[in-house]
Parts: sequence; structure tokens; C-alpha cells
Amino acid sequence: MKGIIFSILIFGSILSITAQDNKPEVPKGYWNMTTLKLAYVLGRLDLIDEHPAVPEELNYFEDLTYKVVIGDSLKLDICYPKKIKAPAPLLVFIYGEAWKHGNKDKYKGYLIKFAEQGYVTASVWYRTSKKGTFPAAVEDVKCAVGWLTDNSDKYHIDKNNVALFGGSTGGYLALMTAYVSNSNLFTDTCATDKKDYQIKAVVDLYAPVDLTNKYVIEKTKAEKFIGKPYNEAAELYKKASPVNYILANDPPTLIFHGTIDDIVPIEQSETLKTKLETAGVPVEYHRMKGWPHFMEAGKKVNDYCRFYMTEFFNKYLK
Repeated sequence: MKGIIFSILIFGSILSITAQDNKPEVPKGYWNMTTLKLAYVLGRLDLIDEHPAVPEELNYFEDLTYKVVIGDSLKLDICYPKKIKAPAPLLVFIYGEAWKHGNKDKYKGYLIKFAEQGYVTASVWYRTSKKGTFPAAVEDVKCAVGWLTDNSDKYHIDKNNVALFGGSTGGYLALMTAYVSNSNLFTDTCATDKKDYQIKAVVDLYAPVDLTNKYVIEKTKAEKFIGKPYNEAAELYKKASPVNYILANDPPTLIFHGTIDDIVPIEQSETLKTKLETAGVPVEYHRMKGWPHFMEAGKKVNDYCRFYMTEFFNKYLK
């Protein structure tokens, strides 16, 4: 009998190891930015298609207005399966690029890939720093989530299962929105301050989380985002930092950050991870050796991130 039990335990361990072995490892990165740029010039860096065609089996609605501010219409895109029958979890994607420019089309590939898995996906346009300083962009993203969930019946959204995703300053906006979602903060410009949804998960790619860091201020153009230099508004920079809003009931957080990121130091993500762990918030951190800012533009890194995002969403979006 002992022999049989031992054999079962060993077999179970082998199955467990095999299952773990099937998980992708961090793709081999580069020594530094110079070697990465060389690989790009030589055509050895396989990039994703940022403008994929929409498959026939998906609905893709573009440029839906969710908010009008001082005559400026803010828009979003929505994608979901045509054969959708029941409300599905909502994934909201938020682009970055230093708060000053960018395009909601940047994450079209994510919208399509995750809609093919049965999710309702959306990509949000918000006011850049040229049109509004902090907290304008945070208000806009929070309003967008509210608009989407207010229209949950029309777009087949399960408003009790919402996740946010963002890269760089888009990751910043995802974190800020997620960590203040249970408060009345940053709702002043929304059509409604009704909060009738649950953010269950947030995914952050290399986001700045402590805007009092001088290097981060310089590299992310935070002064334009805040509207004042740090030496005149230190408290405002603290108020604009996601790490200062972390509470025990915040949504589980998935973090990806590359070790050769020369825009947002990897220490920003490590600080976030420590703060979340201290507060008791579930956190998963992927330290991407040899990868830079905007690393998910590379196909191998994109595939890696989507694999673990899928696991993460499967775990926390019920």
C-alpha cells in the first residue's frame, strides 16, 4: 500500500512539474539598448502587427463617444464576439506615451485576441496633458469605465467583472483608476458619479508609480502632466502617485517590467510590488531580463505577456 501511495505522489509531482514546464519563460533579452537597437536594424527583432484586421466573427465598434469636455469628444472602441450570449467580463486597455500623445488603436491587437477568448474588450482615448493637467486623464478613464458599465446591457458586459490594462503612463492610469475605484475621487467631470461596477484585476506594464522620483519626472514629462514643477507642487505629485492609494481591498495586480528600461526604472515596479504585498493585495510580478520600455511590441514578449494575462484573468474574473 505504501508503495502505491508513494507511486501516486511521485506521478502527481511529475504531472505538476510537466504543467509548470509548459509555461513560457521570459524570452531571451538583450545586454543593453545598443544591442537591442542593432537587432532591430538587422531585422532580428520580430514585431507585432499593431493594425491587425478584425476577424469576421467579432463585432468591432470604433469611436464611440463616452464623454464631452469643453467641446472635445472623448472616444473609445469596443470589441466582442458576435455570438456572445451572456454578459462577459470587460477588459479595458489604456495606452501610454508620456500622457502627451498616443492612440487608442495601439492596443487593437489585444482587443481582438482577448475578444476571441470571449471577453468584451475596450480601448480608451483620454485628455492628454496638452488639453488637461492632473487629474484630467484619471477622471476620463474612470468616466470611461463608468460609461461602459452603464451600457452593460447593450454591449454584453458583466459589470461585476472588470479588469484594466495599461502600458507605461497608460499603466499608471490603469493603476490609479483601479486603486481609487472604491472612492468618489476623480469623478467631477463624469456624466454620473454612480459607481455600479467591480474592478477585479489590473495589469501594469512598466508604469511610473511614484511621481516624486526626479528621474521619472524628467523621463515621463510628468511636469506637463501635473501642470507645475515639482518644487512648486510636491504635495500634488504625491497625490498623483498610485503607490499612495494602496489599500488591502485593492484589486489583484499583475506587473511586467524590463530590466533595461531607460524611461521608467524597474525599481518603480519593485516598489509597487512591495507596497502591495505589505497591504495584503495579491500581486504577480514578472521581471523581464534584458527587455526595455515598450517591450511588448516584440512578438515573443507580447506572446509571453498575453499567456500570463490570460492565466491572471482566468483566476480573478469569475
